[in-house]
Amino acid sequence: MKTGLRRRHIVLALLAALAIITFLDRLAIAVAGPRIQAELNIPAHLWGWVLGSFVLAYGIFEIPTGAMGDRIGQRKVLARIVLWWSTFTALTGAARSFEALVVVRFLFGAGEAGAFPNASGVIARWFPVRERARAQGIVFSASRLGGALTPLLVVPLQAAIGWRATFMILGLVGVLWAAVWLPWYRDDCRQQPGITPEEIEEIGPPAARAHDESVPWRQLMRARQLWLIAAMYFCYAAGPWFYFSWFPTYLMRGAGFSEREMGWFATLPFLLGAAGSLAGGVAGDRLVRRWGLRAGRRRIGVGSLLAGSLSVILLALSRHKAWVILLSALGFGIIDLMLPSAWAVCLDVGAAYAGIVTGVMNTAGQAGGFLCTVLFGYIVRATGSYRAPLGLVAGMLACGAGLFAQIDPTRSLPAERAAAVKEAR
Repeated sequence: MKTGLRRRHIVLALLAALAIITFLDRLAIAVAGPRIQAELNIPAHLWGWVLGSFVLAYGIFEIPTGAMGDRIGQRKVLARIVLWWSTFTALTGAARSFEALVVVRFLFGAGEAGAFPNASGVIARWFPVRERARAQGIVFSASRLGGALTPLLVVPLQAAIGWRATFMILGLVGVLWAAVWLPWYRDDCRQQPGITPEEIEEIGPPAARAHDESVPWRQLMRARQLWLIAAMYFCYAAGPWFYFSWFPTYLMRGAGFSEREMGWFATLPFLLGAAGSLAGGVAGDRLVRRWGLRAGRRRIGVGSLLAGSLSVILLALSRHKAWVILLSALGFGIIDLMLPSAWAVCLDVGAAYAGIVTGVMNTAGQAGGFLCTVLFGYIVRATGSYRAPLGLVAGMLACGAGLFAQIDPTRSLPAERAAAVKEAR
């Protein structure tokens, strides 16, 4: 069989670009946060609501947008998502008050919701099972690369043209992505121009689709595996959302870094997160081949969450900048080892409803992220310390490890079991 560039590799490259842009636009406000807070006179506990408004909206609209992709296909849904969030990225620069900023960031979150569940839906339809964790790893590694690029781009841009113009420029990037994606990509790989019969055979039979079927919400919501996945991700989200929202402010106001130092050192956790996601994707597939689906997924999930919890505890106890840099970077990289396997579990369990399952999981994650983001600000206000809230982050990560140990990816959802029985007959 011929080797070389496949159409699914181009699809994966476009998804990776999507992930980079997603995090570039999402994290720009965290990097610009100290300047925005100073200009608009927003205290720490209210800044938590600015950051949390995005997370809240993202969580609310995650499930319906994931379900929409399952129903009508990811091509149009992803294009709509990117154009919407790009608009409100630009409008962030027009906000003149705390209230306006909360509204704009809420609408930004509503627009970006569903990006990763729909990317997972694309992977489910374009990649064979043996490649899915690796593909997820590449997408999430790219998202961390976007996080690493954000301070390197935003800090000098806002120094040169101000934070308002910076957001308006960032809003244009997503429009360019949509202009490439919409005319080229096809939801059904068999209809993709230029694809070979050999690649179609490699991908395998087309994934089951829920387009013309009513979604069995009652059966889905009764599935124990779905609730375990959601609870695990609720707890896990405290780790990354610390980095997504409060980390630049923590470096400057909690660890004594200057804005210039923050711009460089804030990139390191995301670089290690990118490496962790890539390594986790490869390791996840290998562990499944060696230990089987259930043990393979569990081992990497439980191990990385426990180790990540320990790293956050040590970070909270550190008083020297060198240790802060090292532990914060290692912590994010370790936490992200589990990410590809967590999303691959949704494909294992969800099948035709992978978009819904990933939407439920990510919605739970946004709920956990919202809780952690908002409480972080109030804990800072109550204690006067930017280190004290790290205990909350570490505790949630440890709980996530315990929940991951109970997830069984070999047990598909009831609707899928019923479909399998029907096909067998």
